Parts: sequence; structure tokens; C-alpha cells
Amino acid sequence: MSQIKIVNLQKSFGDFTAVKNSNLTINDKEFFVLLGPSGCGKTTTLRMIAGLELPTSGEIYLGDEEVGMLRASERDIAFVFQLFALYPHMNVRNNLSFPLKMQGYKKSDIKNRVEEAAKLLRIDHILNSNISSLSGGDRQRVALGRALVRRPKAFLMDEPLGTLDAEFRELMCLELKKLHLDIGATTVYVTHDQLEAMSLADRIAVMDGGEILQADEPNIIYNKPKTKFVASFIGSPGMNFFEVNEGISKDQSFVNIEGAKFVIPKQLEESKGSKNFFGIRPENLTLNNNEGLKGSVFGVEYLGSRKIITVKTSLGEIKVKTDISINVKLNENVQVKPLNNNIIIFDGQTDKSLNSEFIK
Repeated sequence: MSQIKIVNLQKSFGDFTAVKNSNLTINDKEFFVLLGPSGCGKTTTLRMIAGLELPTSGEIYLGDEEVGMLRASERDIAFVFQLFALYPHMNVRNNLSFPLKMQGYKKSDIKNRVEEAAKLLRIDHILNSNISSLSGGDRQRVALGRALVRRPKAFLMDEPLGTLDAEFRELMCLELKKLHLDIGATTVYVTHDQLEAMSLADRIAVMDGGEILQADEPNIIYNKPKTKFVASFIGSPGMNFFEVNEGISKDQSFVNIEGAKFVIPKQLEESKGSKNFFGIRPENLTLNNNEGLKGSVFGVEYLGSRKIITVKTSLGEIKVKTDISINVKLNENVQVKPLNNNIIIFDGQTDKSLNSEFIK
């Protein structure tokens, strides 16, 4: 069993705490993504799981074994670095075969695994090439291949697709997911790219400031964010927020914000202060000329069958995702209205969602 569990994990560098009292269980055979902005603690967490950093406090379990103080070489994991970490004096074939040689595999097995990984990653034509002659994208593919040939209990990947071009990155997302399902190893994947995370993950942990803010399935992260940060970080474009300088009670049915009617969710916790934020996704807003928040069209982005229309209002810029058939011009006066009742309310003091069904 290759379940990974961290308990009260913390890592400090002098006075700076990079990871704060984190608790997380990554299930056996799960593709789990650590997601967040630069400096949020995701890579430090991954390096502690790998054994490349020792925790200041807390425990790390690989299966039933506590491995927090074991060397990296004593953990049955494979790590893919962001910046390749290849052996420059070896060609591609020898880089791929090296970890298998160290584990004492037969030459025939090594050959088969290397060629299988090379074909999957489309580097079979460069097996005899020197590392120094390869492009950045090819080097990253070799780094991926060196981890894949081992078939360990767990794969740990630190932004492995960051140097690849957009087309190949999309292809590799599909191939990585397929490989994960075929091999059945637990995978922990670090990225700051939320689209990459949403397409790959069985579950996602969103981190900020060294803390795990929410760990859930992608659709729950998107539709039921537990904090304002999670709501703003997930989505392209992100969620719109409207500041409301009044307390919100369970008995209210709606709130008017600059002429737009926002329906209050039925299951709601009491807010702790007088300032709150109403959050709504761009696809849950619509444009009309009769009612809603007044503004003017500031920008239009075309996304195939959809458009993203930016409206400048008294409350700031608002993103509206509409059907391609909606025709508006720059500087045209419009009104923005909630399309349905998908409103999320965040407490102005804690930034946590007040929607009761989200926080159970």
C-alpha cells in the first residue's frame, strides 16, 4: 500500500515558516495535486515527502511506515525535478537506465523499460544523443522518463511540464494521467497552473502562506470553495467579488448592490462582522439593458464558442462569460445581473465561506 499521510507537518527556515502544521492524506493510487502561487509551501511539502528536506516537526507516513527521518534513497519514491537534474556525461539511454542498474535489474528488463518509456514520451529517436545537445523540452522528457522506468510506490513531480511548449504540455497531461492509471502508483504533483491541476487531479490541495486551505475533488474546489482565496485562485477568469458593508443574517432573502439583486443562500452561517464579500463566477452573470449593476464594456475576449466581456462598474471591473452570440461594443453601456442563485458569501474578517453546505 502506498498511501501517503502527513501529520502536523511543519518546516521552518530560521524565523520563516514555509509549511505550517499541515495535515493531509493522499490515497493509494491517487493522482494528487498541490496547487498554489509561488512561495506557498507546495514544493517544500513535496521535498519533505521525498526526503530532500527534513521536517522541523510532524510525521510523514508512506504506507504504514513513518519515514520522516529516512534518507531519500531509503524511500521507494521517484522524484521529477523542475530543472531536469540529469547526468550531463551520459546519453539519454544511460540516463534512463541508470536508476534500474542501481536497483540490480536484468539487462533485458532495463532495455524493455527504457524503450517503453522512450516511446511513450516520444524520445525514442534520441536515445543515443548527448544531454547537452537536447532542447529544454527534450531534457524534461528525459527527466520524466527516468522516473517512469522505476515504477516506484509513489511519483513526486515538481512542475515537470513547466518548460514544455503549450501543445506538448497538453499532450503530456493526457499521457501522464493515462500512465498513472496503467501503473497504479500514487502520484503527488506540484504546480501553480490551475488548468493543469484541474485536468490531472483526482484531488487538489490549494495552499497559500504555508497552509493547506482546502483539499477536495476539482469540481468541489471550483463550485464550493471554502475560502475567498481558493475562490479567486481557481477559475479562468477568477471569481468576481462584490464588497457588502453590512452584516448578513439567515433571515435575509436578498441584498441589493448598486441596483443588482443578489439572492442570499438558504443555508448560511452568521457573519462575524459588518463587511462581507459576495462571490459569483463569470458564467453566472449576464448582460441586459433593463436591470442590474450599471457599467460600460471595457474589453472583449473571444474563446471559441464563448466570450469573456469585461465591464467597468462603480464596484470595479467585472468579468462576464457569455455565449458567442452576445454582441457588444467597447464603451457600450450595459447592466450586469446575476443569472442564477449561485452566490457564495465570504466573511469579511475570516475570508471563510458562510455557505453552510461548503464548510461541513
